[in-house]
Amino acid sequence: MNLSLHSRLLAVASVVLLFFFGLTGLVLDKAFRDSAESGVQERLQTHVYVLLAAAEIDAGIMLFMPDELPDPRFSVAQSGLYAQVIDHNGKSVWRSRSLLGADFPVSTPVDVGQSNFSRSRLADGSEVFVLGYGVSWQIKNTEQRYTFYVASSLESYLAEIKQFRRSLSVWLAAAALVLLALQGAILRWSLKPLRQAEQDLAAIESGEAETLTGTYPKELQGLTNNLNQLLVSSRAQLKRYRDSLGNLAHSLKTPLAVLRSTTEKETDVTAIRKTTQDQVDRMSQSIDYQLNRAAASGSMPLTAPVAVKPIAEKIVSALNKAHPERVVTVSLEINNDIRFFGNEDDLYEVLGNLLENAFKWCANKIQIAASNISVAGTGRKRLKLIIEDDGPGIAEVDRESVLGRGKRSDESVPGHGIGLSIVVEIVGLYGGEIRLDESPLGGAVIYIEF
Repeated sequence: MNLSLHSRLLAVASVVLLFFFGLTGLVLDKAFRDSAESGVQERLQTHVYVLLAAAEIDAGIMLFMPDELPDPRFSVAQSGLYAQVIDHNGKSVWRSRSLLGADFPVSTPVDVGQSNFSRSRLADGSEVFVLGYGVSWQIKNTEQRYTFYVASSLESYLAEIKQFRRSLSVWLAAAALVLLALQGAILRWSLKPLRQAEQDLAAIESGEAETLTGTYPKELQGLTNNLNQLLVSSRAQLKRYRDSLGNLAHSLKTPLAVLRSTTEKETDVTAIRKTTQDQVDRMSQSIDYQLNRAAASGSMPLTAPVAVKPIAEKIVSALNKAHPERVVTVSLEINNDIRFFGNEDDLYEVLGNLLENAFKWCANKIQIAASNISVAGTGRKRLKLIIEDDGPGIAEVDRESVLGRGKRSDESVPGHGIGLSIVVEIVGLYGGEIRLDESPLGGAVIYIEF
């Protein structure tokens, strides 16, 4: 059964509330019963004291109880309040009139000064509370011990318990219903952001919106921000593929037109071969460039960070093998914990192009530094790269043109800026910055922040 989060939470809350109120009811019922029994015991003890106050010694030789007692129930048969006095042998020396036709349920002597409270049954099977209290009496210089017993019916006690349970059930049920209603309202309010996200996603699917536009609580902001970034990145990547295909088609028109014209008008085989080779190289260059642009992923949410140092080491090792005639000292100032929050292929492309240019133009020394910079409010970090060499450097007036910002692929010539154009493209996809300057080593330094 596929229940909603609201239904599941409300069901769990209902079970917890029922358990809590059930346990509360049992505890309160037990506490009330104990309190009621204590009240019965105190009342019976009071009756014992009243009987003791009324007791007399007849002619100084035996215990005597008056006919009229303070509580008239002692004088009414089956009134529910009974009394009996026994001696130290358990023999009855006095019985209240209310015991007419019945036997007192207990006839065991109790130690002097002690009381004994218990439940028992009369001969007719009705339950009673019984309290016995032991006393001693000096009669003609002789100590006589007696036990005063008082018993009361459970009717009033049970009626009191029944009334309490009825009231308790009503109040607990009312409290449970109120709390469940409040819990349902609270859950509905708490889960409102999830319903908002569902509505926003439905709007995106129907084409009415492009991103999640609702206001979400702090716990959901990371998720919704990543979803929005994922949507934006996916659309941007799709647009790059489409633009790259359009640019590629456009850039191939001119070489194809040249080849067509050459094959139709040129008769010199050598000239045809040279023209064909030049145009094929140009088309190959355009294809490589546009494929690299389209493959750049850009900043993608929910991706694991990439360690920078191993990638830099691999690229340097590959360049050393590719240029065995050069003796280049490469200094890597990159800690093992430095990370790039993006696609690994993009980092390979950027470092590969920049280091290849550095190998090409340096005298014999290259320095690479990398560091992470925390970005407030995001929980992530920017990557800062610094690559410098001891080559001839780049004149200040040429730095913008070398980066090739905004240049089209069909304007590029092999070996003249395509690599840097790709780097600029990838850095731009990450919302980063790239800057050229003069290195303390004497050559060029490139600063990049992703």
